[in-house]
Amino acid sequence: QVQLVESGGDLVQAGGSLRLSCAASGLTFTSYAMGWFRQAPGKEREFVGGISATGLNKSYGDSVKGRFTISRDNTKNTSYLQMNSLKPEDTADYYCALGFRGVAYWRTVSGWDYWGQGTQVTVSA
Repeated sequence: QVQLVESGGDLVQAGGSLRLSCAASGLTFTSYAMGWFRQAPGKEREFVGGISATGLNKSYGDSVKGRFTISRDNTKNTSYLQMNSLKPEDTADYYCALGFRGVAYWRTVSGWDYWGQGTQVTVSA
């Protein structure tokens, strides 16, 4: 059974940093790209970023470019989302996802096959 578990969400002040983790189990982690999305109350789920199975290819949403960094440790079946210079508008539930499709499909929710339950990030002004 495939399982993705996010952790690291917290309440942080604007300008601060957080690192989210996503631990995967039940599949061959190195065969899948990993993505991060977020969803604020009343809004659609938004692409944050993605990283290829090898870690060599990355893509980011426009609202987080230059502030967020995605990485993965294939020895630990874990992906990380380092978030710096946080803003109140970054407040959302953050979700990780796994999929076998290429970067052309990363920005859409339907491009991913497995999802975690989410972790809450709140950025205070």
